[in-house]
Amino acid sequence: MLSDIQIAQNAHMLPITEVAAKLGLSADDVIPYGKYKAKISHKLAKGEGKQGKLILVTAISPTPAGEGKTTTSVGLADALCAMGKRTMLCLREPSLGPVFGIKGGAAGGGYAQVVPMEDINLHFTGDIHAIGTANNLLAAMIDNSIQQGNPLNIDPRRVVWKRCMDMNDRQLRFIVDGLGGKVNGTPREDGFDITVASEVMAIFCLATDLQDLKDRLSRIVCAYTFDGKPVTAGEIGAAGAMTALLKDAIDPNLVQTLENNPAIIHGGPFANIAHGCNSVTATKLGLKLADYVVTEAGFGADLGAEKFLDIKCRYAGLNPSAVVLVATVRALKYHGGVAKADLNAPNVEAVRKGSVNLARHIDNLKNGFGLPVCVAINSFPTDTEEEMEVIRDVCAQAGVPCALSEVFAKGGEGGKELANTVLQVLEENPDIHPIQFTYDLEASLADKVEAVARKIYRADGVTYAPAAKKMLAELEKMGYGKLPVCIAKTQYSFSDDASLLGAPEHFRMNVREVRLSAGAGFVVVICGSIMTMPGLPRHPAAMDIDCDAEGRITGLF
Repeated sequence: MLSDIQIAQNAHMLPITEVAAKLGLSADDVIPYGKYKAKISHKLAKGEGKQGKLILVTAISPTPAGEGKTTTSVGLADALCAMGKRTMLCLREPSLGPVFGIKGGAAGGGYAQVVPMEDINLHFTGDIHAIGTANNLLAAMIDNSIQQGNPLNIDPRRVVWKRCMDMNDRQLRFIVDGLGGKVNGTPREDGFDITVASEVMAIFCLATDLQDLKDRLSRIVCAYTFDGKPVTAGEIGAAGAMTALLKDAIDPNLVQTLENNPAIIHGGPFANIAHGCNSVTATKLGLKLADYVVTEAGFGADLGAEKFLDIKCRYAGLNPSAVVLVATVRALKYHGGVAKADLNAPNVEAVRKGSVNLARHIDNLKNGFGLPVCVAINSFPTDTEEEMEVIRDVCAQAGVPCALSEVFAKGGEGGKELANTVLQVLEENPDIHPIQFTYDLEASLADKVEAVARKIYRADGVTYAPAAKKMLAELEKMGYGKLPVCIAKTQYSFSDDASLLGAPEHFRMNVREVRLSAGAGFVVVICGSIMTMPGLPRHPAAMDIDCDAEGRITGLF
């Protein structure tokens, strides 16, 4: 079989204006970025009119074996389109960091991809560059304010705004800058985050228009004074210029699937929280233009779906009509204790043991959040009928339908069983099920963290590092206690320990740091060893990525 990039490079793409026409958009509504990419005005997401149905795709806890959440999303959208349903696919925008880290790409796989694949995985339309530039503009203006007499009385030891870049580079996590004498600024400890972990990305994803974007940017708390008062980006004077840098980026990006169906790709996995979801603007635009919108939130549903529902949906007034939970036989075998090297061998008992992970995610989505759920078994050639039957039994016991997805090998045609199952779920649940949020916004920050830990992760409680506990108390005093919480932890486990697979119990969540994202409108709670500036692995994907003399890229996957 051809590689992902070979399949993508052999695709017959339509001019993007023809793809836009399928959505009823005129030439005046789209801003072409070359032949196969365009931006659509974010203003089209506003106004009254019929709204489509939102289908959320999420997944079990990820493993090295892969789950295929994006692949499933693409294939499901193609299948619905093939069945005559007016459907829009809405995905998040990949960053360069993951591209050159472990994984070579993030545009689906096999015959269920979005194209142009190389563009999407590399520089695309420049949105992430704009976000990084806006972030670093604020960083430069903070240090310049300190250098120019420090009129805001900023304590250089309490500058909480980090610089960022779109590349995994552990060397930049903790640095000292401003060295070399008075002319070079004030020496202080500093550090970099990966661009998609920037609060600017979170703001970008949640903003509804340019004014909302500017207001949110103005509220960013970037430092504290010597007497402990917060200093905002608005007080620094940076919000207007930051908005100017993001003016074009806020317009969602239109591309196409391998089957020439429309797809919006916009916004990244903000705050390094494994949210993996597109912008509010993109989702709302999709709901305006189509009868069905397929979107995703991942990695695992305990991270992606929880934040999608408790933060994004709460703020944006969105409500999924159905949730698709993606699982694979291979991943469940891994959760059942099988090593990656041995996953090709049939092992019914390991699937049964690992299925506790699937069962817990189903329970969280169905009974916790109160949403209609179906399970997609993302098919691999090594899967046996006996192994898949275990998954079907788990779904039957949980009272949710289950469908085989063969989109990797067959594209939209391989997604029709899943599409029919989703349509059946929608037909059986014609009324919107209001989301049962994990916590009430009126609760204290500590109570919100406790609610997520106990209800979603099934922890016995939460343990705080002294600095984290102190920060929570300070944020309550400063008036930020009514914000939602955004918990950053490993995606590989329900706990903050990546080695605890399956469905661990009787553990405590360990909170080591708390950060305020006042502009975005949430409090980031960092658990365990999760990094907002990841490092590269022993064998980075970059070692396998190449470009020949003709400009043909290889190695993205």
